Amino acid sequence: MIVDLFAGPGGWSEGLHALGLTDTGLEWDTAACRTRAAAGHPTIQCDVAQYPTSPFFGRTTGLIASPPCQAWSRAGKRAGLADQPLVHQAVADLAHGRDTRTALHAQCADPRSLLAAEPMRWLHDLRPEWVAMEEVPDVLPLWRQYAQVLRGWGYSVWAGVLNAADYGVPQTRRRAMLLASRVRAVTAPEPTHTEHPGGEGLFGGSLPGWVSMAEALGWGATDRVSPTVTAGGGKTGGAEPFPSQARQARQALLDAQGRGAWVLGRPATTVCATNRIAPPGHRDRSAGGESQFASPDTVRITVREAAVLQSFRRDYPWQGTRTKQFEQVGNAVPPRLAAVVVAVAAGVRLPVPAAVAA
Repeated sequence: MIVDLFAGPGGWSEGLHALGLTDTGLEWDTAACRTRAAAGHPTIQCDVAQYPTSPFFGRTTGLIASPPCQAWSRAGKRAGLADQPLVHQAVADLAHGRDTRTALHAQCADPRSLLAAEPMRWLHDLRPEWVAMEEVPDVLPLWRQYAQVLRGWGYSVWAGVLNAADYGVPQTRRRAMLLASRVRAVTAPEPTHTEHPGGEGLFGGSLPGWVSMAEALGWGATDRVSPTVTAGGGKTGGAEPFPSQARQARQALLDAQGRGAWVLGRPATTVCATNRIAPPGHRDRSAGGESQFASPDTVRITVREAAVLQSFRRDYPWQGTRTKQFEQVGNAVPPRLAAVVVAVAAGVRLPVPAAVAA
């Protein structure tokens, strides 16, 4: 069994499916659980912090975790920053079988902060064959604490930051990853794509270049990048770029994307996720919804388009309100990145190139 903590709508699950593997996801959010169910991914709706590990004793081959990261978040009021020492303490205690979560939780400025320590409870109890964990880059110091514990238990561990664009995802989304195995040596996955084509790659020959936003969405060769606009106020001095009925959904995606950036127009063109750029005059009235551009300088992308930019398949069955769907897309692990990472941790051969096909 592969256990996926904080499973979300199924980014890890889709990556596993590409490798011929299946996980059981633990997820709290109802909309995300509905999405997983519609996609055929086994799910237990629960609070990961309250769910017992005992049903998985002796049955767990792999453990995956993408816990919330309020104590390391750069968004909002950043109240959770003061909780970082408490999270580190919780990890240290859980690694020794001491459950001090209740006492530490009472001291937290953000009640969600200790969720980043939850994977250690599961690791201590289950000792899976392999581990894969993901979060925003600022969480890397916490992953290094996990790595030190896992090495003490006999695991081979790699922790570092990967750029999703180097693995065929059409955005420069950087993520802190931890890979571990107690049966094989692990290291950083070999890139499958490169910003500067021409070098030798995992599959021999020259690596392909980064996948552009235009390429992923099927924009024509005549489409070109127009000026960037911000989600909050358009170009300097400009008007609000998104109509009011789309604003809340767009902001949910932007907040979830954090410091990632789309790879747009051509492989080397990037902008911050709080910006948008658009090919002039593009219209896409597809089954997945209508993509409209209020002017040549602004873009309204559909949920389906946003999901494609996360490397989900085009027909992925998103559930919930539009805002919840955008939130799920932005929070999900890109399936292409998930497949590459799990292939290393689990010792599974990555098919060429179908395993990471959208």
